[in-house]
Amino acid sequence: MRGDQAAGLRRLFATRRSVQFVSFVAGSVGLGRSTLLANLATCLVRRGKEVLLIDENVDDDLAAFFGRQASCDLLDAANGRRTIADVLVDVAPGVRVLPVARLVRQLARLVRGEQERLIECLRAMTPPADVVLIDASLDHPLGFSPLGLATRETVIVVSTNGQSITEAYALIKRVSLGYARRSFRVLVTKARTADEAQAIHANMARLTHSRRIAQIEYAGYVPNDEHLRLAAQLCQPVSALFPESPAAKAQHSLAKSLLGWHNDDDASGGMDDFVQQLVHLSQRIEPIAIYA
Repeated sequence: MRGDQAAGLRRLFATRRSVQFVSFVAGSVGLGRSTLLANLATCLVRRGKEVLLIDENVDDDLAAFFGRQASCDLLDAANGRRTIADVLVDVAPGVRVLPVARLVRQLARLVRGEQERLIECLRAMTPPADVVLIDASLDHPLGFSPLGLATRETVIVVSTNGQSITEAYALIKRVSLGYARRSFRVLVTKARTADEAQAIHANMARLTHSRRIAQIEYAGYVPNDEHLRLAAQLCQPVSALFPESPAAKAQHSLAKSLLGWHNDDDASGGMDDFVQQLVHLSQRIEPIAIYA
């Protein structure tokens, strides 16, 4: 009886496990978003976290950053053709990549059995993730990926380029008007200094606040550092190859900051809750809303 009770308690606490979900989106390509997430994941592992990278990219996927190749998509697990172990790509100690590009585009068409299988296979992931970082695509048929709406924390990635800033603001405005999303964080890449990154955030925050569009907080920045490009060419995290570089220090600072966003009193729940919210959103958002 004691054995049965212990097993029941383990299942109960596993179900209640709180996971931190953060989605990263951008208004344009070429900002280093995927490289950012790959490096951030390795920094979080150094802080004792199991990290899952959910990847909605079709090209330049996250597994490729680590020199690995994804052979299938989470849709294959939802359809029963593959197991979750087949789909997950172990890219580094404590870091796994989950390709979902095909699944996200089919979410609204999944039948009940496929939805239940999807939840069950994600629940069966071992070990479970502590932090889930989502690389949301710019090119979703609905105008904005439901992955970016299913998380409480959405980070808008922007560079110091004027066009990138304009496109990031336009994205915030569209999502705010289309989906009533009023809270974002802004992370600046390719910044020359921290002051430059903070100035970009301050200008964007002033504009969005004055026009009553959204409230945006400062997430941090990644400097324009050659070490970052060299590490990516070697399929290695910059913190491992060049631990004293400005980019490595910025990534560690971002990892520490990100973990501080998590509030246990207001936890977003576990993987089950996230997937159910994702399916719910994908079946109800309309393409025209994003262009309002």
